[in-house]
Amino acid sequence: MTRGRFALSWFTDSVKEFFRKGDLLLLSLCLAASGFGLILVYSATRWLESNRNVIVQLAAILLGVLVYIIMSSVDIELLTERSWKLLLLFNLAIILALIPFGVGAETTGNKSWIPLPVIPVNIQPAEVAKLTFILLFAWQCIKCKSHDISSIPSVMQLTAHTGLMCGLIAYISHDFGMVLTYLLIFVIMAWSAGVKKRWFILAIVVSIVGVVVIWPHVKDLYFAERFTVVIDHLTGNQETLYAQTQGRGWQQSRSILAIGSGGLTGQGFLQGIQTQSSSKEALPARYTDEIFAVCGEEFGLVGCCVLLALLAAIILRCIWIAHQARSPQSALIAIGYAGMLLIQVGVNVGMCLYVFPVVGLTLPFISYGGSSILTMFAAMGIVSGIKMRSLPSWLRDRSQL
Repeated sequence: MTRGRFALSWFTDSVKEFFRKGDLLLLSLCLAASGFGLILVYSATRWLESNRNVIVQLAAILLGVLVYIIMSSVDIELLTERSWKLLLLFNLAIILALIPFGVGAETTGNKSWIPLPVIPVNIQPAEVAKLTFILLFAWQCIKCKSHDISSIPSVMQLTAHTGLMCGLIAYISHDFGMVLTYLLIFVIMAWSAGVKKRWFILAIVVSIVGVVVIWPHVKDLYFAERFTVVIDHLTGNQETLYAQTQGRGWQQSRSILAIGSGGLTGQGFLQGIQTQSSSKEALPARYTDEIFAVCGEEFGLVGCCVLLALLAAIILRCIWIAHQARSPQSALIAIGYAGMLLIQVGVNVGMCLYVFPVVGLTLPFISYGGSSILTMFAAMGIVSGIKMRSLPSWLRDRSQL
């Protein structure tokens, strides 16, 4: 009974503290974006004649607000310092749990989801682990920076951490879109932490050589064909026109057709030809990977600009909070989450515009998916907590002298 009262008292005090100091602007932007996403999910799933997806998405948003408030109340630096071993074990355990419990799509070979036994939803472990990976990587960068972050031992430590996570995800789930996300987060955070340019140049050279060496051996694999079909599309290779429109490029061909048909203001809410069609020839993955195409078809260029403006505002808010942070570690965490959002927005929109291969990344706050929604709200809650604990301007100015 005493513990229950203590927990209730802590939560009540946390809520009061949040409304005094928390980032209500960031929360409002997140709610606006996820509300827009909920409208798109409703339209994109209307042909299924079931409201299950909308209900799950709405429940995830409401729960996400609660998670946002709770995470705002956590001193994330103190938590990471005291519990970094547990956070690392959590990351490894949740990815390894895919081996006995993971499910996925038979067509792609991905094994990225774990069904929950009590409620009829799945969680995506790699999505959840992004949160703690960024916390651990920021902490690791600061520890390395106390010596020399550009030294060989430091760079090897940072690379080993990222390589371990990417290797497990690639080997167990075959989710190369998520692997790409982790790699780009690593690049953004390492660059922001002060790793010297020579390491990035070396990485680019090694990557190019590696692709040249292994490409002849993997070019016929499913994942490699996703890249080749985009290259053929951009270069106008007519010899592979069938693959572009009927084979591996089918999804993106339908997506770009939907976006183009929307014009300036769109065909109208619930009026999109492909969005509302139940035909197999209609837009695939319309409420997940290709939801940006739904926005383009029904709300046109204007709707797409509004959607991207909301997401850009969230990213810029994270960067601004990083600038106000009380410590380099908090700043790096905020930059990491801003980078995570920027990567997913860029890749997802690139997929829909047929300038980037389909890698299965959702559009943050917009695409259907409870794991994605909760992860994003938790990440933004942590950023809000950083803002709550930022230094006052007069003290921040003195600390820079």
